[in-house]
Amino acid sequence: MGKNITAQELGIDLVQGGEGALFKWLLASFLMGKRIRAQAAVQTYQVIVDRHGRDTPGKLAACSSRELVRMLGEGGYARYDESTAVRLLALANKLMDEYGGTVRAMSAASADRREFEKRLRDFNGIGPKTAEIFMAEAGEVLF
Repeated sequence: MGKNITAQELGIDLVQGGEGALFKWLLASFLMGKRIRAQAAVQTYQVIVDRHGRDTPGKLAACSSRELVRMLGEGGYARYDESTAVRLLALANKLMDEYGGTVRAMSAASADRREFEKRLRDFNGIGPKTAEIFMAEAGEVLF
């Protein structure tokens, strides 16, 4: 994958955007953390958030797996659509069940940045690469 896309390039303002921006950046980081063309990840993010308005954990969790697979395909994310759909739904549900649906609550529950990163990697489908992409920009807002 080439250069990383920034939150700003996606229209996400992590400083002013509050929780909504943090979740959108988590979603974008999740999509970009996979072995897939950056352009496909960006288009898929735009399909899910801009075209379909699934920009909160609750709205994302309300999707069926089939709807999400369709959105992933629409964005050109077809190679991993089934497993990605399952993991995205699990991410939204875990965030809601364990952290009241907010990235900030996960941050508040963490003693420090390292513990937060461990909690992040506890989500199915979030590995070191995704955590690194997310923390590169959200880290300074959260810690």
